[in-house]
Amino acid sequence: MPKVEINKMELVWPGKFDADGSLRDVPRVNLPFQIIETINENPSHRKSRKDATQATLFDVYIGDRSDNFGGGWKNKLVWGDNLPVMGSLLANFQGKIDLIYIDPPFATGADFSFSAEIGESKTPIHKEQSVIEEKAYRDTWGGGIASFVSMIRERLIIMKELLSEKGSIYVHSD
Repeated sequence: MPKVEINKMELVWPGKFDADGSLRDVPRVNLPFQIIETINENPSHRKSRKDATQATLFDVYIGDRSDNFGGGWKNKLVWGDNLPVMGSLLANFQGKIDLIYIDPPFATGADFSFSAEIGESKTPIHKEQSVIEEKAYRDTWGGGIASFVSMIRERLIIMKELLSEKGSIYVHSD
């Protein structure tokens, strides 16, 4: 039997490749960010907001981009699925992020709802997940480990594009 020289290793799973054998592309979107809530804003921003008409949940913020990016991009909480969020960050932050920390779910099968006793009477309440929480904190994978690996692969590819040359990705694995 001839000796086979192996110089690379590849992880392959169902769904990694398209039907024609090409590597499946990572979906990329560039969605606008909406300001839903502001905490500890400076007085001039507060006054200009009060003078403007009340925005609704679906109004898109259109203003000075420095409010959202560049020097104004500090202490922002972005709520949503991290894949389209990171895709939206690429336009302004590609190659500029020094640190990314992720704590992905690990298919434990947990549903993260809980029960608690409230007040002196110890009245029991049960907190079910909302539809948004169910998707955001999902820890089960209908397609098994292959769907989990696909989900992680897509996100790591975009994270790598966001990283600067000196950047690091930390993955919490338990």
